[in-house]
Amino acid sequence: MSASSYNSNPLNRVLAKRSDLHLLRKIWHMGSGTLCLAVYYQTGELANLWGWAILAVAITGFALDLARARWSKLNEVVISMMGPFMRASERNGFTGLPFYALGVALALLLFKPKIALLSIMFLVYSDPISSFFGILYGKDKIMPNKSLQGAIAGFFTCYLLALFYGMSYGSTGSGLLWFAILGGVVGAIAEMMSAFNVDDNLTIPVISGLGLTVLNYVFHIL
Repeated sequence: MSASSYNSNPLNRVLAKRSDLHLLRKIWHMGSGTLCLAVYYQTGELANLWGWAILAVAITGFALDLARARWSKLNEVVISMMGPFMRASERNGFTGLPFYALGVALALLLFKPKIALLSIMFLVYSDPISSFFGILYGKDKIMPNKSLQGAIAGFFTCYLLALFYGMSYGSTGSGLLWFAILGGVVGAIAEMMSAFNVDDNLTIPVISGLGLTVLNYVFHIL
């Protein structure tokens, strides 16, 4: 194979590693999530309908990734289009998109809407922020690929989200404060689950939704 043909093949492009900062992927993660949240609120907050629709997106994404693994030509097309947002580990395997969609869909279908939306916000904002600080400043490892600095960033992001989200529904006082603090802990723990080779796009909304459901039962915030 000539050098020119090798370089022109999308399958040979250099994709980012998990340890790379990969700002474009983080911007995509937060931007697309914010857009979807805005559309959700603008269309009447139909949680169950959106849950099934996004589940269909997840199934389609898994089917596409399986097809990519079988047909190199299809994989070339996908990588040529989505390569800047992909990781090296996703070249011939599952991408984060179907897990992202599956996590969002399960949150909308399993939890009450207010809880589901907060757990999805944890995914949209806490995941890239904790990764950003973990990669840049993560000197103290507490788990494989997880640092104390990243976990603290994830905690504070989830804490602030829970605090202001609760305030937006008129909650105040010590109950809201404890809900936000413990919600931050739940979100940080959910984000760290990816250290066990489970995609955090799935674990964050599901585990956070479970934890926030329990906390809401105790503190009656949402």
